[in-house]
Amino acid sequence: MSPRLLLALTPLLFTPLAQAVDCDNATDQGTMNQCAAQQNKAADKELNTLYQQITTRLNDDPAAKKLLIGAQRSWIAFRDAECTFSASGVAGGSVYPLIYSNCATELTKARVEAFKTYLKCQEGDLSCPVPGV
Repeated sequence: MSPRLLLALTPLLFTPLAQAVDCDNATDQGTMNQCAAQQNKAADKELNTLYQQITTRLNDDPAAKKLLIGAQRSWIAFRDAECTFSASGVAGGSVYPLIYSNCATELTKARVEAFKTYLKCQEGDLSCPVPGV
């Protein structure tokens, strides 16, 4: 390796490839925004897992499955509109991603709890739209 190339690559040797984000001790806005986005992504992942479980249970009932799909699309539109409104006071500011993500996370967690309730339906419970197992 030529000395010039080695000299050019030296800064890369001292740069961490991936810095772990310490969300518990976040003090700057960029880190807080990143942590809020990570929490939102985790909640959304849990929601999607539960949604897939419910749709699987509804495979034998295409009408109910279609209703769930419509409800979920409407819920997503509501969540997005609600969080846009909730964060509108800081629109364009550096704190906007934090406020928006926190809103989306809280609404998603509430939807997760609703889905968990659906998945606990007992066989024969006529008030529950998702058949028990």
